[in-house]
Amino acid sequence: MVRETDDPELMEADEDLEDLALGEDYAFNPEFVRMVADALDRGDSERLRELLGALRAEDIADLMGFLSADDREELLPHLDPEVLGDVINELDTEIREDVLEHVSPAILAKALGEMDSDDAADVVDDLEEDKKAQVLAAMPEVERAAIETSLAYEDETAGRLMQREVVAAPQFWTVGQAIDHFRKEEDDLPELFFDVYVVDPSYKPVGAVPVSHLLRSRREIPLAQIMEQVTEIPVDMDQEEVAYIFDKYHLISAPVVEPGGRLVGQITVDDIVGVIQEEREEDILALAGVSDAGRDADVFGMVRSRLPWLLLNTLTAALAVSVIRAFEGQIVQLAVLAVLMPVVASLGGNAGTQTLAVAVRALASRELSAVNAVRTIGREALVGMVNGCALAVVTGLVLYLLFRDAGLSLAFGLALVINLFVASLAGALIPLALDRMGRDPAVSSVVFVTFVTDFTGFFAFLGLAALILL
Repeated sequence: MVRETDDPELMEADEDLEDLALGEDYAFNPEFVRMVADALDRGDSERLRELLGALRAEDIADLMGFLSADDREELLPHLDPEVLGDVINELDTEIREDVLEHVSPAILAKALGEMDSDDAADVVDDLEEDKKAQVLAAMPEVERAAIETSLAYEDETAGRLMQREVVAAPQFWTVGQAIDHFRKEEDDLPELFFDVYVVDPSYKPVGAVPVSHLLRSRREIPLAQIMEQVTEIPVDMDQEEVAYIFDKYHLISAPVVEPGGRLVGQITVDDIVGVIQEEREEDILALAGVSDAGRDADVFGMVRSRLPWLLLNTLTAALAVSVIRAFEGQIVQLAVLAVLMPVVASLGGNAGTQTLAVAVRALASRELSAVNAVRTIGREALVGMVNGCALAVVTGLVLYLLFRDAGLSLAFGLALVINLFVASLAGALIPLALDRMGRDPAVSSVVFVTFVTDFTGFFAFLGLAALILL
């Protein structure tokens, strides 16, 4: 159990341990991790409580990532249900699955009872079916019903993201009536909320009163007079769309409604921060054709996620190499072509990747759509053309100084212009096309852009060299 105390001396000791635990960048110091592992090895419960008592739940979750599976199992009994729930909520997916296997259904049910309904539903969803049934059976009926309702919604939708605990008031109430009611029913209020949703008799939100406005207003003022317009979130909306709406309208919280418009929950900005982080990490990993490899990821799983893209890349590379085979005779006559052709392909690949990264980000942030697609593609193509011309002048001059062959410099320079132009077009068009087809443009765009730049680079340079030099 993590210790909580008001003793000044003990609090000072905790602060010293906290300074020892975390560096200025809030990363764990290796010495502190070794101290925890040593206390676990010795079975020193008192020392372990001191060390854990200096940490917040988020830090304990991070600490578990540096411990072995056996050490994590030994650590769990030292966390009370409230802290355990917060820790589980912050764990990496792979580590959380391991931890959940070693927590009894009764303890886990208590821990889930301390969590918001949306977080509790996420944890329950990770459980095996038999253990899920045991945990839900051990929970109070109200909490169990809230979790089961959340699990009924599709994954990665507003219904799964929302918390069912909301603060609502009828529109005919005054500020004073609302405040008095909330104070009287304080145990039923969410742990964290930013808005009071004003609802009509059918429980449909008609407005919202920020808590800051509520506290600044006179008691006799009706809520309907100070309420603001709300942006309703449909319960089946994709979480990526929800994050976009929060960012566009600078929301702190928003009501979630059923198809009929009835208020069923709320989404707060802390949930959206997690979604944005998750989506960003997915896009970054997808651009490289890999999936998330957590600290406890197994080798086979990592190989399985990466090998298919490498095999596809091998196929596209073989197609690009077929161009080299077609010009085999010219390469034999002029060996320098074999040295220079990878340079053309490499520079084109870099240019294509630059454009691709910009296009994928723009698609994810809704900055690129059918409305401005032609202008954006034209701009990227022009940038590729200008960059190609600039590189052609510089590299052409260097090649002439090295080989004293104007034809070789001309072929190389023209190939660069062509390849960078095509690379920029491909970097913008391919993710757009995949997005139109309903595919994730971040997942497979790199493979196709690389193929286009390699194929074009080899063909342009070797073809021009054959025409000009041979």
